[in-house]
Order: sequence, then structure tokens, then C-alpha cells
Amino acid sequence: MMVGFIDQHCKTYGVESICKVLPIAPSTYYRFRHLLNHPNKRSKRILRDEMLEVEIQRIFEENRQVYGAHKIWKQLNREQIRTARCTVERLMRKLKIEGVRRGRRCKTTIPSDLADKPLDLVNRQFQATRPNQLWVADITYVATWSGFVYVAFVVDVFSRYIVGWRVLKTMQTDLVLDALEQALWARGKPKGVIHHSDRGSQYLSIRYSERLNEAGFNASVGSVGD
Repeated sequence: MMVGFIDQHCKTYGVESICKVLPIAPSTYYRFRHLLNHPNKRSKRILRDEMLEVEIQRIFEENRQVYGAHKIWKQLNREQIRTARCTVERLMRKLKIEGVRRGRRCKTTIPSDLADKPLDLVNRQFQATRPNQLWVADITYVATWSGFVYVAFVVDVFSRYIVGWRVLKTMQTDLVLDALEQALWARGKPKGVIHHSDRGSQYLSIRYSERLNEAGFNASVGSVGD
């Protein structure tokens, strides 16, 4: 975008004058323009990436858009196109393509629609100077032969120790409540603990919020993407 802006206004103001305002050096601009005019002078990695992108897209389309990074990597090597699997993964992310996954996808965080949510008291500063100062809670899942099971856990940030956990086949409020109850029992029902979680509906449910209040905890909820 900056190069395009400079191209548009350089005849009026000059490249150096514009670069004094924009966060770009004149040498960077001239280098970019030089590579546009002489694409063969770009780095070997960029040239190889462009070649691999074409081959990855071809294999992906030829196989009904179901191949993932592993199968595309195998097919490239069968065709004597030697490359690393991590390179295939990186370029597939760049191309915004992915293979079809077997089984259903698991989603552990279902955002709550509540307008009134606890504040973020942690702000990604996951540090504690003593036990029972900051607890963090979350839900994950594990694939088993009989299907997915969900695991809720509570961690004391000071010791990095799991103080409460629970496993269920359904992701309901009871899952996180049982993990919290185990943590309270294991730590002797401490007071004034900051309890931090994501914006999942289980953690913002009335039952869970009331239990935190009864325990004398300070509820904290992370911002979107944290």
C-alpha cells in the first residue's frame, strides 16, 4: 500500500519527501520497485515458494480438495519435487487451503451472548507471587475410540499445578463446576482468588458465577482472541 501511494504521488512530492512521513526508507522503496521490474532477482526462497504454490494448488485440485499437508507432501516427493512438510504446511496456510478432516470438529469455546461480563483482571499477565492468588480455567477435548471427551481443568498459576479437573462426554456447566469444586476442596476453600477464564458460556453461566461469588472469588474473563 505504501509503495502504491509513493508511486501515485512521487512526481509531485518526490520519493524522499514522502518517505520522511511514511514509515518506509527510500532504499526499501527502490529495492521493491527494482524487484518488481526484475522478478528473477528475487531470493531463491521466494522463487521456489512460487513454484511450490502452483504444484500444491494443482495436487489439491486434482484430489477433489480433500488432501491435507501430509498427503500433498507425500505426492510432491513421489513426483520428485523434494521439499519439507513444514514448507507445505506454511504455503497451504498462505494459500488458505486445508484438507478435509475425519470426524466432527470439536469446539470448546461457545461465546456467551451476555452483555454484562466480568472484566479482564489479568490482561495476559499470567504471573503470581503466592499460591491461590490466580487460578486459570479452561476446557479441552481428547479423541478416544468411543468419541470425544471433554476435560475441564483449573490451574494455580503460581505452581503451574492442576488443582481441579473433570472429564465428561458432554460440555455442560456441570463439567466446569465439578472441576472448580475439586479445586476448592483440594486447596481448603481459599478466599480472594482471581479466577480467569475465556468467554465460554459455561464459565459465564448463572450457576458458575454464583459459585464463584459464594467462594469469595474475583471473576475475570479474557478478551476476544486471548
